[in-house]
Amino acid sequence: MEGAIEKIKERIDIVELIGSYVQLKKAGRNFKGNCPFHQEKTPSFVVSPERQLWRCFGSCGIGGDAIAFFMKYENLSFPEALTDLAQRYGVEIEKIPAEDKLVHYKEQLVKANQGAADFYHYILTKSSIGKTALDYLKNRDISDKIIETFQLGYSPSSWDSLARFLHTKKFNDKELVDSGLCIQKQQGSSVYDRFRGRLMFPLKDHRGNTVGFSGRILSGENEAKYVNTPETMLYHKRTMLFGLNITKDAVKKENSIIIVEGEFDMIAPFQHGINAIAAVKGSALTVEQLQLIKRYTNRVYLALDADKAGEEAIRRAIEVAEPMGFELGVIVIEGGKDPDEAVRTNEVEFKKSLAHPIPVYDFLMRLFAKKYPPNDPFSKKQIGEEMAPFLFGITNPIVQSYYIKQLAKLLDVSEESTTRVVRMYRKKRFVRSDIVKISAQKPLRETVIQQYLLEQLLHASTLDQHISEVQPIISEDNFTVPSYGKLFVKLKERALTKGAFDINTFIK
Repeated sequence: MEGAIEKIKERIDIVELIGSYVQLKKAGRNFKGNCPFHQEKTPSFVVSPERQLWRCFGSCGIGGDAIAFFMKYENLSFPEALTDLAQRYGVEIEKIPAEDKLVHYKEQLVKANQGAADFYHYILTKSSIGKTALDYLKNRDISDKIIETFQLGYSPSSWDSLARFLHTKKFNDKELVDSGLCIQKQQGSSVYDRFRGRLMFPLKDHRGNTVGFSGRILSGENEAKYVNTPETMLYHKRTMLFGLNITKDAVKKENSIIIVEGEFDMIAPFQHGINAIAAVKGSALTVEQLQLIKRYTNRVYLALDADKAGEEAIRRAIEVAEPMGFELGVIVIEGGKDPDEAVRTNEVEFKKSLAHPIPVYDFLMRLFAKKYPPNDPFSKKQIGEEMAPFLFGITNPIVQSYYIKQLAKLLDVSEESTTRVVRMYRKKRFVRSDIVKISAQKPLRETVIQQYLLEQLLHASTLDQHISEVQPIISEDNFTVPSYGKLFVKLKERALTKGAFDINTFIK
């Protein structure tokens, strides 16, 4: 193994490897660029071709060799990184040590998923069982080339056809359940297929590994339209960008990416020559997805459904994308169609929309102006208050100043007024955050003990007996919370009276 590691290191040109992920510029004997592991404006990331090492001299302070960089950037274990680099540079390596069982098991789950993808694809393209699904795709103008490119498939309606197939390939029930392909009702019982009678979209990570599936129902109203692989060791919804494994080179070349919602909204535009595109599962764009996108571009154009969920997704995208330094835009499709329908209905008009994305803050101002037509002072106030959180969140002072001016123009008020609205939001925000911090503080141990004592006294039916037991050792001065001390005094006074103690009467 050691010999293979050295061979890999010998074949790697560290500048070429890191340069495929980070834009590097010659700086004397070294190369410099912005660190890919934290946000920075001044390059502090240095690569030394002589020493075949890299280091961040900024806030990270981390460094290492080419393998260490590849592991961190691709979020891989050492054996996984070694396997990938060996394939990339044509080095044969011995079998990975058996002690890394987790890596081996994950590889086995990837193989199970790929076996399932091959099975579903065969059923769709080669079997009469898949004819209905194939006709469905043809009716949606999906070509044979696209079916092959995305390895689309069909899951038969039977309960265990996939399980039986994968059993013949030596996969066991635990692997089928852990991969998300099958379901087991209880320990020891037989497994059955999760996906039945559905058009199948293999979900692949950016490296091309099949990590899960999305299955679309073709008919029937009593079932969910889509069924997806649950969270597994391989599949995490927050990191998945459908199609990026195919389009990442185009994204890097065009230095922008179009984000859509759902598989068909990605596949249909791709078939019509729109290559820098990927789809999210659901409408939310996550930090993890943006971290992946940032490897290829910092320009993101959202082409989401024109409904309330799409609008909310755009709002949330700003919250996560702005601090990460993204240029965010919105693609408005005429008629409120989704990308799939729009590109099939009028490809020319759709591509015109793509060519003119609206900067996200311009989009928001138009949205709020439509929602609250600025014809009176109170509508203008509403627009200002809706925009304030977004303007406050803009990290670049030049961009922030520009949009404060734009908002003032829209509302026909002074720039000073819109600036004050943003400042007022800032004050409210910090007051709220201080309240949250105070309320979230963990109570001190002695405070918890005092609360417990009072709780016991308040629920005692024989209050006088309990007070007589604690009075010799506890007084009002022992309570660190003044109100607790006063309550203790009231309880002592009540204990002097005759009769059973009732908490409800005491409170009154």
